[in-house]
Amino acid sequence: MSGQENNVALPLRPHTILGVCEAVGEDFGFNPVFLRVPLAASVIINPFWAIGAYFALGVAVLLSRILFPKTEAADVAAETQVAEPLKQYEAEAELSLAA
Repeated sequence: MSGQENNVALPLRPHTILGVCEAVGEDFGFNPVFLRVPLAASVIINPFWAIGAYFALGVAVLLSRILFPKTEAADVAAETQVAEPLKQYEAEAELSLAA
């Protein structure tokens, strides 16, 4: 994924329909494939139910993003939580190499 594509809103990305599965995955912290596969399988069983469920999830995501917008401070905090253990690991690796 290119850096420019990260700045585009989920519904406007060329490889998504509305970005619902990816948005739900981001919000709840799981891989969106775990939602895409059951939804795709349910299209075979009952397409009307599957499409209705998908758009209902889309409305829920839209409302959650409008009512509880994600701030840049939360993004920075999340990146810091990931970066700190990595820096510590790199420091420990350098010490083990020096020894």
